[in-house]
Amino acid sequence: MNYSDEEITRIIQKRLSANRYQHSLRVAEVAGRLAEQHQMDPGQAYTTGLLHDYAKGLSGPELLDLAEVHGMIVHPVDRLVPDLLHGPVGAYLVRQELGIEDEDMLAAIANHTLGALEMSPLEEIIFLADMIEPGRDYPTMERLKCLTERSLQEGMLYGLETTIRYCIDQGRIIHPRSVEVRNHYLQKCTYLDGC
Repeated sequence: MNYSDEEITRIIQKRLSANRYQHSLRVAEVAGRLAEQHQMDPGQAYTTGLLHDYAKGLSGPELLDLAEVHGMIVHPVDRLVPDLLHGPVGAYLVRQELGIEDEDMLAAIANHTLGALEMSPLEEIIFLADMIEPGRDYPTMERLKCLTERSLQEGMLYGLETTIRYCIDQGRIIHPRSVEVRNHYLQKCTYLDGC
């Protein structure tokens, strides 16, 4: 089943809080722009950005129930911090409820919070657009935007490190996959000072 972006916009407006809906619109805009800058399909990136938080309106117990039933629990941390499951659960629901079968889009929705090894450029764009959309405000965001425009891989490394530092500063649990993905990008990147 094919939905237009206008139809998807109406669907997510009904599913999400007003703030989350506005966030999704901003992520879509940034994702489309990043896709153009990096010679990718801006329409696919825009639509994926609209859908990236499809499951964000679900409660922790609802996310856990769906993840349990469909075999998405891969680490004990998933049960401790069920909100981290909104990506994979969202990808599952987008496939089931909207009939979207584009594997690149589904992977980008599934992996936009923790990242993954061997991410596609679309996955990287959605991960980064989620971090640098204009509604975000944190001290290192301008540097992350600058790095992302230059290189998606450098942006991923810096974005992951920013997330990990934030979790440490806030006393939050860090999912081991974020550390694994950060180490993977560290090996891939030649880190450059300045932007």
